[in-house]
Amino acid sequence: MVPVLLLAALPLAAGDTTKIQIHVINDLGKPVGNAEVIVKFEGRSIVKLGAKVRTSWEMRTTQEGIANVPGVPHGKVLIQINARNYQTYGQRFDMQEDEKKVEIQLQPPQAQYSNSAPPAK
Repeated sequence: MVPVLLLAALPLAAGDTTKIQIHVINDLGKPVGNAEVIVKFEGRSIVKLGAKVRTSWEMRTTQEGIANVPGVPHGKVLIQINARNYQTYGQRFDMQEDEKKVEIQLQPPQAQYSNSAPPAK
């Protein structure tokens, strides 16, 4: 019974996580610097030596449009990007590799649309 308890408390091995490099570009292929990047692991909670493993990260891209996430547990991950003058981006990815490069292209905001009738005279 003791070996089972010890196995449950072992830290995640390097092969159990994915290092993610996120490259954010605009619709013209230029890097988007200072974009807010939110990465959330969507699996069951993981415990490492009695402490929960970090399951969400918030950071900003460099001037080259790059954000590096150190180690996400394998499984489903939600990546969200918020940047001034661009549409908000969000997509789920299944991370099973040791390293993953994700390129995200942001789109400019859509024009305002109103379906209201003109005011009565």
